[in-house]
Amino acid sequence: MTTPTVTTTMTGRQKLVLALLLGSQFMIAVDFSILNVALPVVGEGLGFSLAGLQWIATSFALAAAGFTLLFGRIADLFGRKRLFIGGMALLGLSSALGGLATSPEVLLTARVLQGLATAAVTPAGLALLTTAFREGPLRDRALGLNGALMSAGFTAGAVLGGLLTELLSWRWAFFVNVPVAAAVVALAPSLLTDSRIVCRHRLDLPGAVTVTGGLLALVYGLTRAGGSGWTEPVALGALLAGAGLLVAFWFVEQRSPAPLVPVRIMRRRSVVWGNTAGLIAFATETSLVFLMTLYLQEVLGYSALATGLAFGVLGVGTVAGGMLGGRAVSRFGGRATILGGGAVQAAATLSLVALGTSGGWLYLLLAATFVGGVGNMLVIVGFMVTATSGVADSEQGLATGLATMTQQVGITLGIPVMSAVVAARTGPDAGGDPQAVLSGVSVAVAVNSGLVLAASLLVAHRLGRGAARHADEAPAHSVV
Repeated sequence: MTTPTVTTTMTGRQKLVLALLLGSQFMIAVDFSILNVALPVVGEGLGFSLAGLQWIATSFALAAAGFTLLFGRIADLFGRKRLFIGGMALLGLSSALGGLATSPEVLLTARVLQGLATAAVTPAGLALLTTAFREGPLRDRALGLNGALMSAGFTAGAVLGGLLTELLSWRWAFFVNVPVAAAVVALAPSLLTDSRIVCRHRLDLPGAVTVTGGLLALVYGLTRAGGSGWTEPVALGALLAGAGLLVAFWFVEQRSPAPLVPVRIMRRRSVVWGNTAGLIAFATETSLVFLMTLYLQEVLGYSALATGLAFGVLGVGTVAGGMLGGRAVSRFGGRATILGGGAVQAAATLSLVALGTSGGWLYLLLAATFVGGVGNMLVIVGFMVTATSGVADSEQGLATGLATMTQQVGITLGIPVMSAVVAARTGPDAGGDPQAVLSGVSVAVAVNSGLVLAASLLVAHRLGRGAARHADEAPAHSVV
C-alpha cells in the first residue's frame, strides 16, 4: 500500500493567500478592542451618556456573535469568496461612517454594520483558509498563524486605540481600517479561489431565525448582566429567552430537510469538545485582561495608555504560542496540545494570585501574562484544528462559523462572569479601595485558573474516548 505524500512546503500562491487572509483576520481582531480604551473620549465627543457608552461595544458584539453562524452557512451555500469580499467592503464603508460620525445614532449604526461585516468575513475567511490547505501540517501551521495573529490583534487593538486617541483622534480608530479593507477587496478577486458549491435547498429560515435570535438574546443578556447584575430582570429575561430559542433551534434542526446546522455535525466529538475548549480559552483570557486592567488602573494607578502598553507582552506570548501551536498539533495531536496548553495557562494564571499593591509586582504580571499567552494560544490552535478536522470541504463554512461563534460568545461571556466574582468579593461598599479591588481580583484569578484546568482535563478526556472509538476514520494528525 502506497503512503500518500504529505506536503509540508507552501507554494508561492499559498503564501500570498495566507498573507491576505491573515491580514484581514488580524484587522477584524483589532476591531474588537481598539475602541475600549477610547470609550470615554468618544462619549465626550459625541454626547453619549455614561450608561450609553457600553452600547458602543455591545452593538458590535451583538451583530458579530448573533449572525456569525448564519453567515458561515450562507458562505457554504452561496460562495465564501463572494461573502468574504462583500464583508470586507462593508467593513471599510462602515469604518469610514464611524470615523465621520457626528451623533451617537450614526456611530452605533456604524458599529452594527462593522459587527455584521465581522460576522461575514470571519467564518468565510477561515473556510477559505481551511480549504486552501489540506488537513495536515500545512493547515495546522496556517491555523496556528491565524490564531496567533487574531489573539495578537485583540492586544494590538488596545495599544493602537490608546496611541491613536492620544496622538491623533479617536476617529482614526475607525479610519485605520479603510485602506486595509480597500487593499483586501482589490487583491482578493485574483488571489482567492472558491470551490463550486451548488445550493440545492433553500436556506433553513426557521433555523436561522431561532439561532440568530437565541444568540442575540444570549449576548445581550450577558452584556446586560455584566453591568446591572445577574438577577436584573431584563438581563435574566434575555438569558432565559436566549436559552429557550437555542433549545428550540436544536429541535427545529432535527426536523428540517435542509438544516442550517446538521445534527450529525453537532454529534461529532471533535466539533463539540473542540468548541468547548475554545469557549473556555477565549472566555478566560479576555476576562483575565479585564482583571489585570482593574489591577493596573485601580490598584497600581496606571493610565489607560500605560495599561494597553503593558499588555504588549501578552501579545508577544500569543504570537509565540501561535508559532508553536501548529507544530505541536502536527506532532502531538489536538488533544495533547489542548491539555498541555491549558495546564500552562492555568499555572501562569494562578501565579497572579500573589500580586500585591507595590509597583514591583508588575514583573510577575508581565512574565505570567507572557507564559499564559503561550499556553492560551496552544489551546486555541488545538481548538481550531480539532473543531474543523474531519469535516468535508462543503461544510467548512459551517465548521468555521461554529468556531467563530464560540470565540465571540466566549469573549462576551468571560468579562461578566469575572466581574460578578470581583463584585461578590469586594461588596457594594468597597468603592475604589485598592486593597478591596486586589482581593476581588485575586479570587477571580483563582476561579479563572480553575476553569482553564478543569475544562482542559475534561476536553482531553472526552476527545481521548472519541479517538479510541473512531481511530480508523480519522487522519493520523487529527483528533476525532
